[in-house]
Amino acid sequence: QVQLVESGGGLVQAGGSLRLSCAASGRTFSSYAMGWFRQAPGKEREFVAAITWSGGRTYYADSVRGRFTISRDNAKKTGYLQMNSLKPEDTAVYYCAADPRVLGDNLRVGAPNYNYWGQGTQVTVSS
Repeated sequence: QVQLVESGGGLVQAGGSLRLSCAASGRTFSSYAMGWFRQAPGKEREFVAAITWSGGRTYYADSVRGRFTISRDNAKKTGYLQMNSLKPEDTAVYYCAADPRVLGDNLRVGAPNYNYWGQGTQVTVSS
């Protein structure tokens, strides 16, 4: 079992930056791929970014590529999402999630593939 807790959300002006953290408990976190998703009011949950268990490969949604950076520190059992050049359309609840079944350097973007989820952290970007 893996428990995930996000932190680092808040209110920021457009063009600003935030760094989200995802603290994991459980011995197997370091062997799982990790992803970040977000959900805005009235919209479906959408994929933001993912990283392999080793941190050697990452993948981003087109809407955030070049602005967001996903990373992880397995020794600390923590994942991160650095968000720069934030836009009002980035406003959402952000969730981290773990995918225990993907193998090697593969990554998956579909939310149903992720078995473990945090409670979410609110990010609000003002214009």
